[in-house]
Amino acid sequence: MSYTPSQPKWGSQPYTPLPDPRPAGPQMYAPQYGAPSYPPNNYPAPSGYPPDDYPTDSKSPYEGGRFAPKKRINDPIFLVLYLLAVVGFAVLSVIVLISWVKNGGLGGTVGSDDTGTKISLNSHTAILLLFVAGAGLILASLYLIMVRAFTKAILHITLILSILLNIGVAVLYWIEKVYIAAIIFTIIAVISIFAYFGYRARIPLATVLLQTVMDIAKHHPSVYVVAFIALVVQAAVSVWFAFTAIATYERWTPGNPACTASNDCSSGKVTGLVIFELFVYIWMSQVVGNVALATMAGGPFGSWYYFGPREQGQMPSHPTLSAFVRASTLSLGSIAFGSLIVTILELIRILLEIVKDNASSDGHPVEVCLALCAQCFVGCIEGMVEYFNRYAYIEIALYGKSYLSAAKDTWGLFKDRGIDAVINDSLVTMALTWGGYAVGLLCALFAFLYLHFTHPSYNSNGQYTVPVLVFAFLIGLQCSLTLSSAIEAGVSTIFVGLGEDPQVLAIRAPQLFGLIASTYPQVVHGIARV
Repeated sequence: MSYTPSQPKWGSQPYTPLPDPRPAGPQMYAPQYGAPSYPPNNYPAPSGYPPDDYPTDSKSPYEGGRFAPKKRINDPIFLVLYLLAVVGFAVLSVIVLISWVKNGGLGGTVGSDDTGTKISLNSHTAILLLFVAGAGLILASLYLIMVRAFTKAILHITLILSILLNIGVAVLYWIEKVYIAAIIFTIIAVISIFAYFGYRARIPLATVLLQTVMDIAKHHPSVYVVAFIALVVQAAVSVWFAFTAIATYERWTPGNPACTASNDCSSGKVTGLVIFELFVYIWMSQVVGNVALATMAGGPFGSWYYFGPREQGQMPSHPTLSAFVRASTLSLGSIAFGSLIVTILELIRILLEIVKDNASSDGHPVEVCLALCAQCFVGCIEGMVEYFNRYAYIEIALYGKSYLSAAKDTWGLFKDRGIDAVINDSLVTMALTWGGYAVGLLCALFAFLYLHFTHPSYNSNGQYTVPVLVFAFLIGLQCSLTLSSAIEAGVSTIFVGLGEDPQVLAIRAPQLFGLIASTYPQVVHGIARV
């Protein structure tokens, strides 16, 4: 369904309009499920809210095919490409792991170790990355508990944590006498300090938004079930990738025992295969997280927004399961399409990171600066694409659209409705993203300390420190971002619903709607005339 301003069209299924959201009496709104009670003096509603000319009728939840998409597979080409990539990764994994087993493994154990091959990564690294995946799982789970237990505090905590991490990285580079990188990260640390004071003024809106999403999730345990399952799957994929990458080094690195009986070993082949494995791993990770996002957006959060709480009797049965079936079958190609774009950008950024580190080790400051600038540029593009894709996936989850159709309608929704100002200022998204990077950095720090104190034989000269740290950071980042998708799904779904049917949010969460209306009056007033 293309998004164009039009008069309401009722769906074929019966639906009872929701009650008038305007106040009756001195109290504006009574606390209700999905709308936590806060002291009215903290977040006052705008004068004259709701406006007298504001529509009080509600559209049918099924309008335009919402929650009832056509039974067709969208973007089949990208679905086939994704399945072929996964199958290719699986075949390669079987080949290298069988070779690994035949050669008795790579040697190497937990802790301080001088055993195993000294030519390439050995099972010592596989065990390390297995520990990293476990640490990422624990840290991401603790982060979810922290988000569930706190509202306003979580925003301050993540911002302060990001500042401390930036300062720590800058100090580390000064200690290591990598002056170019030290100067750059010192500037980043200073900017992050000033950014904290700038974002602090927007914390009240983000606080109410988080509290609303948390209250919805409290009444829909499926939110956390989906997030936890996605996290476990993500951890399993990370472990699979770690062992496959290590076994690939063992199978085709010249000088390893597996290469004595064949002449097909070369460093170039190892590099190419590991890049392919990294590409497929990122793509699979993106798809896992985005399927979870679409499941929660089209399930508990979307159903809460358009049907109301379960107690009202309007919500369909098993909305989360239905949304998962749609996301993992009919819409999987569309999700793979959007995930592929981010995967390519992420892979480029990781390769630039390796180039920067190598240039820094070789003492080429100009190359370090160029690689760092290119990395920042690609990272900015990647962030914008990820940000935009999240709302496109919600359109896909709600309406069953193809990716290009969803992207077009999402852009039209932001542009025509003026809601882009609210979305771009969303402190919640930034806090969750910083939390993901924090988990990734902590996992990389764990890997660094493990290598430093265990002294594996293959890393006697530190030649494999950078690849191991990159893998560790990537594993921790993907685990955390997959888990935080539970909160992002709720926040983003509310924004999409606000762009289509703002009067529904006035019923569901009047405090949040009042704060948005007072901060961004053009958003709600612009939609009211549709």
